[in-house]
Amino acid sequence: MNVSEAIARRVSIRAFKPDPVPGEVVRKILEAAAKAPSGGNLQPWRVYALAGEPLEAFKAQVAANPFGEGPEYDVYPPNLWEPFRTRRFQNGEDLYATIGIPREDKPARLRQLARNGAFFGAPVGIFFCLDRKLGPPQWADLGMYMQNVMLLAVEQGLDTCPQEYWARYPKTIAEFLSLPEELMVFSGMALGWRDPDAPINTLVASRDPFEVWGEMSGFD
Repeated sequence: MNVSEAIARRVSIRAFKPDPVPGEVVRKILEAAAKAPSGGNLQPWRVYALAGEPLEAFKAQVAANPFGEGPEYDVYPPNLWEPFRTRRFQNGEDLYATIGIPREDKPARLRQLARNGAFFGAPVGIFFCLDRKLGPPQWADLGMYMQNVMLLAVEQGLDTCPQEYWARYPKTIAEFLSLPEELMVFSGMALGWRDPDAPINTLVASRDPFEVWGEMSGFD
């Protein structure tokens, strides 16, 4: 599989099979992903992976606290503007359409949102943290590390779903993982094998054409 094929295959999966992923495979992915670039080679990522009993214990804590504590950062800017507002709205509509939940069925949408708290049934949950004194450039570095994880997972026949949902549980995660005070939670990620029969996994988020967001000059 080449890089282009891995990029094309990667989508955010929201229904996983329960089959366990071998620890050596997870470690291989996480270690190889650390080849990601980072400004000044700061390597700002701190990564925590859970499976088995620890993962089940963590999910039980989350289930007992369904609203979380609130994020330490804005996942989206307040009063989102165009074209970002429409992109986000349409993605949500497309997602819920795959599982037949209309916009007016708020309880059903909230139940689906809450499935984030179970990592969508994935056998592996991963958390990505960084020192809270670091700035936006290091957040970008961490994003590149996460992208490596997702593409390397595809290479192994696995699937992922990056979840900024976990930003709303900073205290729960910090306590469970015994995080040092200087670390903050940026995101989580579900990892495992997709359920091929789950309708929600048919979603492929749309992308605007190059002409909307790119320009080129000086080429033949």
